[in-house]
Amino acid sequence: MKLGVATCFGRMQVKMQNAEYLSQQQIQEFLESSGEIEFAGQGRAPIYAWTERVVVAHEYARLSKKERGLIRAYIGKMTGLSPAQITRLIRTYLDSGEVQAGIYRRHQFVRNYTDADIELLADVDRAHERLNGSATRRILEREYHDFGKQKFQRPAGISVSHLYNLRRSARYRKHAAVFEATRPSPVSIGERRKPDPRGRPGFLRVDTVHQGDWDGAKGVYHINAVDTVTQWQIVGCASKISEQFLIPVLEAILHQFPFQIMGFHADNGSEYINHRVAELLHKLVIEFTKSRACRSQDNALVEGKNGAVVRKLIGYGYIAGEHAEALQKFYTAQLNPYLNYHRPCGFATVSLDARGKRQRRYQAADYATPYEKLKSLPEAATCLKPGLSFQRLDFFATTMSDTECARKMSAAKVRLLRRCKSESPIPPRIF
Repeated sequence: MKLGVATCFGRMQVKMQNAEYLSQQQIQEFLESSGEIEFAGQGRAPIYAWTERVVVAHEYARLSKKERGLIRAYIGKMTGLSPAQITRLIRTYLDSGEVQAGIYRRHQFVRNYTDADIELLADVDRAHERLNGSATRRILEREYHDFGKQKFQRPAGISVSHLYNLRRSARYRKHAAVFEATRPSPVSIGERRKPDPRGRPGFLRVDTVHQGDWDGAKGVYHINAVDTVTQWQIVGCASKISEQFLIPVLEAILHQFPFQIMGFHADNGSEYINHRVAELLHKLVIEFTKSRACRSQDNALVEGKNGAVVRKLIGYGYIAGEHAEALQKFYTAQLNPYLNYHRPCGFATVSLDARGKRQRRYQAADYATPYEKLKSLPEAATCLKPGLSFQRLDFFATTMSDTECARKMSAAKVRLLRRCKSESPIPPRIF
């Protein structure tokens, strides 16, 4: 057996032969004469094999207590093992007749989700551009229960916490601008207060998202309108923010909502606080309100959608104004149906704590598409525009599954943005 020997001059390797066949007197003399020298075996397998040969050669089971102590001290000196390790090896020999290293068996949990399920989750996240865990879980449930996709049977029952665990897995990882501040307007148009829908749909929050500047030229403007109660969202696009270009887009946005519009709430930007917009809303008998001073939460809903939807899907890069019409067609035909019929939103449960402070909590049952939320409202059918019914709207909601609609929308978006980029005046970057 090869031994590593530590001395005052350093460390060296020594190969000892027939060391296991020394007599007890020779072992006693060896232990007394090597007190300052430390030995250590080189490798577990040779140590176990040598220990077995020692206890077999000296018939350890028949020895007296004193003789056993001598053999144990000898094994400890030659191998460098601790007394507890030596006791364990000798007990193994006495029980089984040999000294062998045990096979370590690591405990493993039962695997509930296969690689195919993880890849399916990655495909869903890619199509929906990675929503939060609760919204994604709701989509998986709808794919299986509402649209009958059998491959979603296991993922449909996943918990939100384990969904994030799968997103961190190696298998999942393999598969898976310029801002312009709102311009205040001194014109006294619109009532300065927060709208109070009282659980009724039709009270909109509206805001504008600018798509950057390039060489003095303004990019397109996204017009984002969100219903306060159902989170029904309609996005439009205008090449310029002036009244001439904005009014037609606003009319198209208001027309796309399936329910009667009763309120229109905007911040204090001059694109909305003007007489043309006020006349349009007055003609349609729509209440016009604007945000209060020092109350940043008045329009927080639509501002959150600006980042979670418009910026996430379209990005921050410059898009020239001549592409506004193409973007408007894309929003009307692809994005808006996806947002309202196939993309779950979170609806918080609001409660008051002991101090009277409002607390918002989101649970799994609080996620639904805007269309599901609209149908769940009491007397929702009476809120629909004339000529519309839920039977007709059900057709748009069930024609495609959530993921099919997301893939179709994403493919159309990629084609559109590539076209905008190819026709952009921005020169390519040189690395």
